[in-house]
Amino acid sequence: MYDPRQLQVLAEVARTGTYTAAAESLGYTQPAISYQMRMLERTVGAPLVTRRGRGVRLTPAGHALARHAATVLDALRTAEAELSVLTSPAGGRIRLAAMQSSCVTLVPRALGALRRTHPELEVTVTQSECHVSHSLLLEGEVELAVMCEVAGTEPTETPRAPAAEEGSLVLDPRLRRIPLLTDRRCVLLPADHPAAARAGVRLADLADERWVLESGRTRFLAACRDAGFTPRVAATADDQLTLHHLVAHRIGLTVLNELAVTAHTDPRVVARPLTDWPTRDVFALLWPDTLGITAAAALLRALRETAGPTTELRVG
Repeated sequence: MYDPRQLQVLAEVARTGTYTAAAESLGYTQPAISYQMRMLERTVGAPLVTRRGRGVRLTPAGHALARHAATVLDALRTAEAELSVLTSPAGGRIRLAAMQSSCVTLVPRALGALRRTHPELEVTVTQSECHVSHSLLLEGEVELAVMCEVAGTEPTETPRAPAAEEGSLVLDPRLRRIPLLTDRRCVLLPADHPAAARAGVRLADLADERWVLESGRTRFLAACRDAGFTPRVAATADDQLTLHHLVAHRIGLTVLNELAVTAHTDPRVVARPLTDWPTRDVFALLWPDTLGITAAAALLRALRETAGPTTELRVG
């Protein structure tokens, strides 16, 4: 019988390619990783890795066992989550990680619906950037995540440093992705602005405006450059309510996703979709076996129903 802790070590060595990186990821010392690998090789009766420069390469036996280790660890993670739900005195618990804009609209609406249909369930929510939510899923810290990426982009399975802005997700291919909605990028402007009378606005038409922007603005600056201008930045704020108020007081225009726009109402401000900006896909991400957990399935159903046509998000 293989030790699950040793299988976890093998899986992390396979993922990172070095004992040192595996130790850092798992919170072990490098000698502890080496010891666990030696014990696992003794159990198997064959070498699992060979040295390759500063790293290691899996042997055929190592590759075979690593594949099975992933399956075993997935099953153990699902069992742990399901048992935590079944043994909870409150009747069930589910942990959700979600991006900021969904936390001000989609997630609260879904939780409200869930409270009416499953009042015994407890949902804990962690607001986090998409790459952080992805890590929380892989580490078993949450059962479900609400994430996004620019529509039409293909998530890569090649590891790289996570991007600070949406559109560059690195999805683990073992995870299940379930579409929720398509979200638009909008410009917020004063209600009496000339562009407020239009159904949609092109970024190039706003070249002479002042802007109040979030600190994460790389994609916006690139889009402005493509539109032939450099924006005049009047203020920087990462709080969405602050951005609304800055627009209301005519400090400048701003851009927000539609999910965030609908969280606040102010008669002095209107939102119009940017017609030359790609939409983004909002989706739930989870381990496939998690669909068998009653609490997770109930939360996912509430998210899908809240994001569906009957509750379409509108820009005023």
